[in-house]
Amino acid sequence: MMNEWRAAPVEPGGDQPDPATWEPVEVPGRPAEFAGSDAVAYRSTFEDPRADSDEHAMVVLEGVYAHARVWLNGAFLGEHDAYFEPLRLRLDGALEGENELVVECRRPDDRFGGSYETSEVPDELAVPGIWWKAEIETYGDRHVLDLAARPRVDDDGARFAVRASVLAETDIDDRVTFSVKPEGSRRGRGMMDRAKVEASAGERTTVEYTIDIRDPALWWPRGLGEQNRYVIRAKLGDDERTLTTGLRSITYDDSEGLRVNDTPMPARGVGVLAAEPEDVERAAELNANLVRAHAHVPSPAVYEAADDAGVLVWQDLPLTGPGPFDIERGRDLVGRLVSAYEHHPGLAAISVHDDPVALNKGPLGPGLLDRLRLRWRRFRMEYDHDPAETVAAEIPEDLVTVPVVGPPGIDPNASALYPGWKYGEAADVDRLLDRNPELGSIVGEYGAGSLGVENPSDVAGFDQSVHDYRVSGGLDDSQAYQRSVIETVTERLRLRETDVLVAAALRDLANAGMGVLARDGTPKQARDALADAFEPVQAMLADPSPGVESDVVVCNDLPTDVSDRLTWDVDGEAGETDVSVEAGTHETVTTLEIPADAETISLSLSDGSVSNTYRL
Repeated sequence: MMNEWRAAPVEPGGDQPDPATWEPVEVPGRPAEFAGSDAVAYRSTFEDPRADSDEHAMVVLEGVYAHARVWLNGAFLGEHDAYFEPLRLRLDGALEGENELVVECRRPDDRFGGSYETSEVPDELAVPGIWWKAEIETYGDRHVLDLAARPRVDDDGARFAVRASVLAETDIDDRVTFSVKPEGSRRGRGMMDRAKVEASAGERTTVEYTIDIRDPALWWPRGLGEQNRYVIRAKLGDDERTLTTGLRSITYDDSEGLRVNDTPMPARGVGVLAAEPEDVERAAELNANLVRAHAHVPSPAVYEAADDAGVLVWQDLPLTGPGPFDIERGRDLVGRLVSAYEHHPGLAAISVHDDPVALNKGPLGPGLLDRLRLRWRRFRMEYDHDPAETVAAEIPEDLVTVPVVGPPGIDPNASALYPGWKYGEAADVDRLLDRNPELGSIVGEYGAGSLGVENPSDVAGFDQSVHDYRVSGGLDDSQAYQRSVIETVTERLRLRETDVLVAAALRDLANAGMGVLARDGTPKQARDALADAFEPVQAMLADPSPGVESDVVVCNDLPTDVSDRLTWDVDGEAGETDVSVEAGTHETVTTLEIPADAETISLSLSDGSVSNTYRL
């Protein structure tokens, strides 16, 4: 409905922007030519979209980063300050035959730009703009503006708490019809009911209704069951809106771990930055069942991909790094974030403050002096949890709450562990967690970085000094080191039965980074290593060291018992044994004598379809 868009960098604030020149751009999108700009103005023209006098119109913008002001034909329409929440503005009063829409987008002036306001995300991915959607919507005298639903499954049954926002252009005394039915061809019982709505002309109101579901078909994470979903419709006269959602329950505590639909679920996850829908499938191909949206809010398309794939989403508030923040602003944003995304069954957890302190600025090695330095820095660190806890209190009780993600030393709710990268060696994760077992329940990030290309020039957000301390060679050596750290730490965490473990990053955003995939999605060496270590059923050596006797442990994250045959090869010497492991448990199934001169050990299950190789 809108013609082509043009844009220009502008100074934020003041009257409607009027730059001297406008450059053609794609909207929605992030025009890279304006990377680094504090504010960018966007302009489009369109004809009056109303077909007759009974119609009305509004502009709908989604992903407006980060704060925005909007004008139509020189008249100020409104502003917006949460990019993950749709911006809807009525146009009628300012519409003409030919119309000019101007949207000024600017960087945030508070702490809630999250990772987009750090060096972790390249400037071209953080351009102020309209990232996800831009359209004109027409409607009659009554309009269902928005539809939200909160799924609940508990001892009282299964239900959706539904909210429909209604805009009245004329007085309304009517009923909204709510209906729900299983998505697509899935069988199941649908229902329909009506709720009263009253509103005066020009008023917006909210209708709330609870839909009870008999014999519910639950949504399950991948590996645990089907991703059953429901379509909810709210209809008022000829106007209607739908959404797709699912029923599930999610809980976490230290004694029972993470449970979905009251079923234990060890979570194996990866962090995503500036996430794209394709990243969800990439994570699933790694055998991950969770992604952590690190200090940013992905588009609805990413959440839809997660719902489709059966991948849980651990959602961060867009807040990262040291420093105070506005508590009331944080509380407001948490409420709006939940309202926007709570209908997605994949939404599992929300955290508030990421990396609030820096444990060490430079790398620390494995020697005694460096270990003492690390211990002293942990002892000296301080962090006030109260602001994050206050904001976290706004998170509904049916979501997992993780107020603070950070390094050892500040009692984080989820730990950021970097042995083998920021300090010590990868195997030091055992010593660290032996002394501080509380750090091993939820590990929100771990791993090491590597180059994505030989001699990279663009390394935004990559700690080159740490890398060069660890790696002396080029691309192959860099990726081999990352692979070794990720293999070791992932296995040690799984053997310790960590409830939730999240490798730092799925994909680089520059030509080097913490991702196991390069910028374009090309696998690094660590990609297959992580996929192997994340296999739901996997055999692991308790101590992969030459010259020792090591237990062989089979980890079974599935909800069913596993009977299989384990085979092994130690430098050409083979053996095998039958194994039986109960659902959701780890079992020591045999021991192996590892020769002092051993070079490789391979363990295989299911005729080699699941294997694990140690390079000694």
